Amino acid sequence: MNSKVGSPEDSEQSDFQESALFFHKYPRAGKLEIQATKPLGNQRDLALAYSPGVAAPCLAIQKQPELAADYTARGNLVAVVSNGTAVLGLGSIGPLASKPVMEGKAVLFKKFAGIDVFDIEIDSQDIDHVVSVVSALEPTFGGINLEDIKAPECFEIEDQLRDKMNIPVFHDDQHGTAIIVAAAILNGLELAGKDLANAKIVTSGAGAAALACLNLLVKLGAKKENIWVHDIEGLVHEGREVLMDRWKAAYAQKSVKRSLQDHIDGADVFLGLSAANVLKPDMLARMADKPLIMALANPNPEIMPDVARQARPDAMICTGRSDFANQVNNVLCFPYIFRGALDCGASTINEEMKMAAVRAIAGLAREEASDVAAKAYSGDTPVFGPDYLIPSPFDPRLILRIAPAVAEAAAESGVATRPVADMEAYLDQLNRFVFRSGLLMKPLFAAAKTAQKKRVIFAEGEDERVLRATQVLIEDEIARPILIGRPDIIETRLKRFGLRIRPGADFEVTNPHDDPRYRDYVDLYFSLVGRKGINPEAARTMVRTNSTVIGALAVRRGDADALICGVEGRYAKHLRDVDQVIGRDEGVREFSALSLLISQRGATFFADTYVSLNPSAEEIAETTLMAAKEIRRFGITPRAALLSHSNFGSRVSGSASKMRQAVELIHKLDPDLEADGEMHGDSAISEHLRNRVMPNSNLTGEANLLVFPTLDAANIALGVVKTMTDALHVGPILLGGAKPAHILTPSVTSRGVVNMATLAVVEASVPE
Repeated sequence: MNSKVGSPEDSEQSDFQESALFFHKYPRAGKLEIQATKPLGNQRDLALAYSPGVAAPCLAIQKQPELAADYTARGNLVAVVSNGTAVLGLGSIGPLASKPVMEGKAVLFKKFAGIDVFDIEIDSQDIDHVVSVVSALEPTFGGINLEDIKAPECFEIEDQLRDKMNIPVFHDDQHGTAIIVAAAILNGLELAGKDLANAKIVTSGAGAAALACLNLLVKLGAKKENIWVHDIEGLVHEGREVLMDRWKAAYAQKSVKRSLQDHIDGADVFLGLSAANVLKPDMLARMADKPLIMALANPNPEIMPDVARQARPDAMICTGRSDFANQVNNVLCFPYIFRGALDCGASTINEEMKMAAVRAIAGLAREEASDVAAKAYSGDTPVFGPDYLIPSPFDPRLILRIAPAVAEAAAESGVATRPVADMEAYLDQLNRFVFRSGLLMKPLFAAAKTAQKKRVIFAEGEDERVLRATQVLIEDEIARPILIGRPDIIETRLKRFGLRIRPGADFEVTNPHDDPRYRDYVDLYFSLVGRKGINPEAARTMVRTNSTVIGALAVRRGDADALICGVEGRYAKHLRDVDQVIGRDEGVREFSALSLLISQRGATFFADTYVSLNPSAEEIAETTLMAAKEIRRFGITPRAALLSHSNFGSRVSGSASKMRQAVELIHKLDPDLEADGEMHGDSAISEHLRNRVMPNSNLTGEANLLVFPTLDAANIALGVVKTMTDALHVGPILLGGAKPAHILTPSVTSRGVVNMATLAVVEASVPE
């Protein structure tokens, strides 16, 4: 398969840019919106929200300003501030053009740590003006994140704002990078058996991020006399006047030598925040044993990892890129640092808090990973070593380690105005957030990318949604797609939709009208269904015309690893074909379907949404257990509520009795699974309501698996909740198959096809 998807690089870039513009424009412009958090359903609600009710919190805050955190959103609100003078790799493009980046930063705050953000773009390059504008906004915000402001102005702006304001001010370009770099260096030096105090550090680049990295390393124990800083003018040395400032001058060395090459000998650490290809292989060869290479220029690092390893097999390498191990990505820390700072009411983010974050990140890489964490690392449990110096940005434990560490450091250093009183309760609160972040699919994508490119066959290979999904799966290296369809039709539609992938070059095509395996497929199909009303002529017709049968036969024979079908046609018809060809797993009574909705509330699973009309108690128990196993694949602990019109025996009926019997069976078959019922839907969601009627329930917290007594109830509830909450639907996930096969529905989007294909790849990667 051609990973370049058969096009020149400039064409790929153009297509990606076009996709990015479409993404930002539709269905609504931008990436943010403001939503009310209180109901405004009647006149009393309005009176409480505004006049006259709003006077009560206003007067309370006037008397006690700290109560603003209790009565307003300020305690969870951060300003992302920029003047557009140093935007990503785009340079000084101005404040208005920087707005998409600032909105993007706001999205990361929200998704990773649940923090609300207003992005503020200031049309000024005057330091005093920027400081005046931002400091005057202190009553609005719980914290300030400075972003994409050029050096050295960024240093002065941050210093002045920290002096003027009693809320955290954090320049992420400096300190976020510094915290992750410091964690990587601590771990790299530990693996090399070296001491930071004695390490020789040579840098290329002397901007805001590089100097912040060095400042933090010095706080952690590095010696200035061992640090050699270089920029476009060469070594930062005593007496130099060109491109100097007081922050850079702190690292001036006494030396007559000026170039990076002059000082690389014996270096333990190379820190690059400069430009591509600055570090040459011959220079790398002169570094100390087990050198640590921090090549962080983007998009192309100071030296490519493969080139570095060829020159120095003993080197440990970090880059800023996601396609190599040890990615230095600011999202590893800034959401969680602000989370901890906001939650304890920190008046600043001081050195103690930053060092706590460094140690939390470094310590997490050394931890023995749980099965849940392994999913963030492509399914393999990570082991502390040269290729695992720092955690993945999608490790769900990051918030659980960094935020509490930062909050504790704030309290110990005396800057927490509301210290966390109950750390165990705080950790539980953070843990619940992890699975409400909307990033639930991310570990599965990571796992699929390293699953040896499993072959996923698509029954409806001519459908536009499948074609668009195929391009994503190829570009992201998730799967090797096989499309069932007519090659000429597929080719024509690819051109019509402006897709670059091409049959034969980028993906396989199974042509139902011209497949050399046709006779073998017919013989296999007839052997499976010959005594189920299908004669040889009908078998030949089915293998020519029924794409689901063809796909299922490919999986059965081992010509494909997983099947995706159902984009067109009736669910029951596809299920019949899958059942006849692939069949059910050993011991499974009946297939069932599990649907996942990801909303602002988090992840909720619904079962059985598409298969059994009126399942028995035994079938409901089986469905619940299979669903619980699937939910664990997402790294979530299942909590099952078996629903009914009866609430723990409040009404007597056949369906209520069935659910009660199912619970008893579940407890016998899997005593460790949290499951209870029969119960009302609101009792399943609210532990408070549930405890009123059943205080000794073994179900804790909010149920995340809702099991229904009939197909009518499950399917209707799924459709209503999905529409009312605008939730992302992942599924239906077919449970009980002998091999991975999933039947989608005609309403599925191309994104939904990608999600399910990814899940199928992960399932196909699990040893039988």
